[in-house]
Amino acid sequence: MAGGGGNRFWPVTRETRPKQFIEAAGQTLLRAAYDRCKGIVPDENILVITLEKYKALVEELIPELPAENLLVEPYGRKTGPCIAYATYTLLRRDPDAVMAVTPCDLIIKGRALFRKNIQQALDYAAKHPVLMTMGIVPSRPDPGYGYIQVQGGRSAIEPCQPVPVKTFMEKPSVDLAKVFVKSGEFLWNAGFFIWQADVIRTEMEDYMPQITCQFDGWQGALGTPAESAFIEKAYSGCDKLSIDYGVMEKTAKAWVWPAEFGWSDVDSWETLWSNFPTHDSGENVVSSASDIRMNEVTNSVIVGQKNCKLLAIKGLKDYIVVDTEDVLLICPRDDEQYSDFISGLSRR
Repeated sequence: MAGGGGNRFWPVTRETRPKQFIEAAGQTLLRAAYDRCKGIVPDENILVITLEKYKALVEELIPELPAENLLVEPYGRKTGPCIAYATYTLLRRDPDAVMAVTPCDLIIKGRALFRKNIQQALDYAAKHPVLMTMGIVPSRPDPGYGYIQVQGGRSAIEPCQPVPVKTFMEKPSVDLAKVFVKSGEFLWNAGFFIWQADVIRTEMEDYMPQITCQFDGWQGALGTPAESAFIEKAYSGCDKLSIDYGVMEKTAKAWVWPAEFGWSDVDSWETLWSNFPTHDSGENVVSSASDIRMNEVTNSVIVGQKNCKLLAIKGLKDYIVVDTEDVLLICPRDDEQYSDFISGLSRR
C-alpha cells in the first residue's frame, strides 16, 4: 500500500511527494518495501496500490513493475476500499490466492527474519481460515501505536506461534500504554495482514458491505479496459474506512503472529532519528546532497537537498535542520514542538 499522503516530514515531504517517496539512507521507503517482498513471492505477484496523483512516482521508482500490477485509486479512502480493490484483483487472477498486505512507510530491521516470518504466516494462513495480523513485542510504552491484546495473557505470546486476538486498542494514553506493556499481553499492531483472499472477501462483505457493494460486478470489470471507469465509480461511492475498524475489530477470525523482526512506523522525526541505520560520531542523522560543516552538533537531524547552499551549523543539540529549494526549517526535534510550529506552514 503506497497511497498515503500528508506532510509529517515537511518541508522534505509535500502533498505532491509524501514520505513513501523520499529517500532515507539512499533508498525510498517505497523501493525498500518492494525489495523486501522480492524473494517471498515471485515478482509478478507483487502488487502496488497508490493514488492516481502518485502513479508516475511509483513508475519512476519501480520501473520493472508490470503495468497490470500497479493498482490506481482515484481518491484516498483509507485501507478498507484499498484492500477490497486488491483482494478482488487477486481473486480474479487466482481464486485460491493467499495474500500479504503491507504498508510501505515502515522501517524493518532484519530483512531475512522479515521474509521468514511473512513466509511462515503465509503458510499458516494457506491452511487455516484466519485473518492474521503481525504483532511486535513493545520495547516501550509508545502512545503513537495501536496495540493488540492476545487471548491467554502473557504466557500465550511466543515468537512465530500464532494466537487468537482478544481485542484491538488504538493509540492509548501514555499511562494506559504503560499498563499494556507491563501486563505483557499486548503487542504493537504492525499493520501487516496475511490471509486467504476468499476469507477476507467473505469477512469484508459481512462487516463492511457499504464498501464491498460498490465493487459489485468486479468479476467482469477488473483486468479489462473497463477497470479504470469501474474503479472511479466504485470509489465515488466509498466512505473512508480502515480495514482495522471495518473488519479486524469485529471479526471472530482475527489472529496475531508475534514477529521476530525489528519494526518501526515512520511517523515522526523522532522515530526516523531513532531508527535511521547510520548516525555520525555526534549521533546525528545526516541525509544531505549539500555541503555541510558542523561543529558541536549532537542528536540532530540534518537534511540538505540537491543544489542547496552550504550548511554551516554550530552548537545545536536535538534539532531538525532541513534546507530545501524554497524552505529552510530550523526547529527542536521534539515532535510536539515541531507539529505546533509547522501548523499552517506545511500548506506552503
